[in-house]
Amino acid sequence: MSVQKPSIPKGTRDFTPAEMVRRNFIFGTIRSVFELFGYQPIETPAMENLSTLLGKYGEEGDKLLFRILNSGDFLEEIQSSKIKTQNPDLNSLNYRDLATRIAEKGLRYDLTVPFARFVVQHQNELVFPFKRYQIQPVWRADRPQKGRYREFFQCDVDVIGSSSLLYETELVQIIDDIFSRLGIGVTVHLNNRKILYGIAEAIGAKDHFTDITVAIDKLDKAGIDAVTAELEAKGLSRVMLEKLRPVLLLDGKIKEKRDFLTSLFSESETGQKGLEEMIYVLCALKKLDLKNHWHFDLKLARGLNYYTGTIIEVKAADVAMGSLCGGGRYDNLTGIFGLPGMSGVGISFGADRIYDVMTELKGFPETICRTTRVLFANFGQEEALHSMGVITTLRKNRISSEIYPDASKMKKQLDYANRKNIPFVVLIGKEEMEKGVVTIKKMATGEQKTMDNAEMIRFVKIDD
Repeated sequence: MSVQKPSIPKGTRDFTPAEMVRRNFIFGTIRSVFELFGYQPIETPAMENLSTLLGKYGEEGDKLLFRILNSGDFLEEIQSSKIKTQNPDLNSLNYRDLATRIAEKGLRYDLTVPFARFVVQHQNELVFPFKRYQIQPVWRADRPQKGRYREFFQCDVDVIGSSSLLYETELVQIIDDIFSRLGIGVTVHLNNRKILYGIAEAIGAKDHFTDITVAIDKLDKAGIDAVTAELEAKGLSRVMLEKLRPVLLLDGKIKEKRDFLTSLFSESETGQKGLEEMIYVLCALKKLDLKNHWHFDLKLARGLNYYTGTIIEVKAADVAMGSLCGGGRYDNLTGIFGLPGMSGVGISFGADRIYDVMTELKGFPETICRTTRVLFANFGQEEALHSMGVITTLRKNRISSEIYPDASKMKKQLDYANRKNIPFVVLIGKEEMEKGVVTIKKMATGEQKTMDNAEMIRFVKIDD
């Protein structure tokens, strides 16, 4: 019998202890900023009913949903006489029909739609505006590539129950604070879906609004010619595309964009409203002491159907990587679940991409890789039992400590400390036990000192 080589699904990853410590550093930084701005934590299940997920992400998003097969004999209903009468040949069912009959649940695609479901389901328990954050994994049946995984963590922060544009400004502040703390230079791209709808109206293609936003979302990767070709295949006329091209190529200062769009939106009330909202947010950001760059980007579309106002995307300044953070305003996402008129806005941080960027930039502090601060050497059973009492004292003082399990050669024990990046090794032999002291070795320099327990606690706490 052959031994199966262990493996994991493509697009997923294992994380070693060193990687987990770095990831927890990211999560901890993000969580601390979220809480600094008054957001509260929630969690939702890994799987949702497909009825909750389908139709919220556009046609392309629906294709990326991981479906979960029904329990038991999931083909029983398909093979029943009633359905056989309707579909004599099982093969005549297309994959969408078949999928809905054998799978009623799916892994969540993002955290925003489950959040909307959560708000509706728990509306009587919440205080509005409700500010929440959520740090959990999501799943997408995408083609794995650099910076793109099938299982990855999102760190979402949303506020729902208010249409105030102050929250858009606050979210940009959160972005700036988090990436400044992580040491990543970023550019924050901003646009408004109402502006995009106004553009579609102005070129006479409002019926193709979704096609336009999906195509524009690919502009940076595919280029304007490929986007134009895609839109032409979707039914936009040459006249429409000729009007659209200068809009996509428009660059320059905010005033130039504002003047151009003001003229373009002379007959588009929606476009005018979007421009008004955008200018308000941009003027507010000018008054803040932000450390990172931001700009008004007409090429930003974020092709998810539920966005209705401001949209945000964040990209690293010094590393070639997809967006590290994105989101926007949604005016009626909860309406799908029976609670209309509940406007919200939020952003999502991609922890896995942030990790990759920080790794490439060598941005993690070396000290965070240490899970143990003090290792006690093992000289034998009597010495080990004595050391356990000293270790208890260290742990009560919140100093992470462990003892080597065996009385092995000292070189082996010190190698263990070095491989785990443990900065201090405590040596307690017969002489130390008799005198009630310890000998502590600083691994970085090899320096050794003898001291009592109280001195040792102060020494390992302040020295690094």
